[in-house]
Amino acid sequence: MSQNKLSHRFSQTLVIALLASFSLFSAADIDKSRLDAVKADIQSRIDESKLSGAVVMVAQGGEVLMHEALGHQSVEDEIPMTTDSIFRIFSMTKPVTGTALMMLFDEGKFELDDPVEKHLPELAGMEVLVSQNEDGSWETEAAGHAMTVRELMSHTGGLLYTPPLSQGPIAEAYSEAGIMDLYGTTLEASIPALKDIPLAYQPGTQWIYSISVDVQGYMVERLSGQKFDEFLQERIFGPLGMVDTAFYVKADKADRLARQYFPTQNGTLMRTDNGAFLNPPEFISGGGGLTSTSSDYMKFAQMHLNKGELNGVRILSEEAVEIMRSNQLPDSIDGIGELYPGNVFGVDFAIVDNPDVYQGAPKGTHWWWGIAGSWFWIDPVEDIVFIGMIQNSDILYSLQVHGAARSAIYQ
Repeated sequence: MSQNKLSHRFSQTLVIALLASFSLFSAADIDKSRLDAVKADIQSRIDESKLSGAVVMVAQGGEVLMHEALGHQSVEDEIPMTTDSIFRIFSMTKPVTGTALMMLFDEGKFELDDPVEKHLPELAGMEVLVSQNEDGSWETEAAGHAMTVRELMSHTGGLLYTPPLSQGPIAEAYSEAGIMDLYGTTLEASIPALKDIPLAYQPGTQWIYSISVDVQGYMVERLSGQKFDEFLQERIFGPLGMVDTAFYVKADKADRLARQYFPTQNGTLMRTDNGAFLNPPEFISGGGGLTSTSSDYMKFAQMHLNKGELNGVRILSEEAVEIMRSNQLPDSIDGIGELYPGNVFGVDFAIVDNPDVYQGAPKGTHWWWGIAGSWFWIDPVEDIVFIGMIQNSDILYSLQVHGAARSAIYQ
C-alpha cells in the first residue's frame, strides 16, 4: 500500500475515532438546566404539600449527574430525606423478578413458549371464566391454549390482580387464596390454588396487569430449588452490591424507611403507611414486595442498560436483556391502555413505542413504577437511567410527577 493510501487510511480512522469520542461525550451530557427543572418541579410539589419528599438519581453514560434528596422522610417528625433513605418500591419489584426468571432462561431451564403448566404442573388445565353462578360456582370454557411463559411474563396470560387493582369474583378469589397476603400465607401454599380459579380471558387476547409476576416468583423457586428471596440475594443483590434491597427493612435500618402520605384537599399530608415491610413476610411477593434505595436500584437498572453486566459481574446474557426490552405482545394487542399511551410491553418492562405521545422518551426506553409513586426508566438511545423515589398514595398524581420529569429531560 502506498504512503498516500496509508496516510488517507490513518486520517479516516482518526476522523472516525474523533466522531465516536464526540458522540460519546455528547450522549453523556444532559444539559444541567434539564436536571434543574426536574429538581425545581419536585421541590414545588413538596412546597405545596403534595409530596413529602423525594430522592432523584440520574445517570448518563454510566456517570451519575444528579443525586438529590428533597423534602422530608418523615413530615411529622421533621426528619429530612437523605440519599440513602429506603422506600417501598412495590411494582418496581417486577423487573427484578423477571430478571431472576430470565437468569434461569439463560441456564436452559425453560423456553418462552413453554406452557406454564410444564414447569408448574399444579396449574395444568386452567379454564376460562364464562360466568359465575349464584352459589359462587364457576361456569367455564376450555382455554384455546395453555398459558405460556411468554404470556405470563407479559401480562397476557389470562390472570387479573387482587383488589383494588382488579375487581370482581376472580380478584376476590385470589385474595381468599392468600395471594398477596404478605403475612398470611406463602407462595407454596397459595399459588397452586389458582388451579381452582378460572382465567379471566383467553390467553394471548388481552393485556391486563396481574398477579402473574408473583407466579413468576413461584416459578423461580420451582426451577432453582431455592426460596425466592434467597435466590435474589445470592444471584442479584449480592453480586450487584445492592446492600439495602430486601423484602423487609431490618431493625437497624428502620430509621431510614421513608413514610408514605396522601395529599389531602385541605393542603396537608395524611400518613398512609401501616408499619408493613418492617417484619419478614410469609408471602415473598415478586410483584410488589421489595424495599430499596435509589443507589441500589440504580445498580440494577445500570446493569440492564449495560446489557446484563455491571462492574465486571454478568447477571444476564445480552440475549435475555434484549428479550426483556423487546415487545412481547401478540400482534392483536397494540398497547397497554390509556394510562400508558405509546407503550407496549416486554418481560416485566413497559417499552416506549411512540415517543410523540410519551413526552419524547426515545423509542425503546423501558420502565415501570410502584404504586407508592417510585419510578424509573432506562433509555438505551441516550444512555440514561432515571430513578425517582417518592412515597405517595395518590396514584394519578404520581403519574403527573412522572410525566413532568420526562418532559423536563426530553422536551
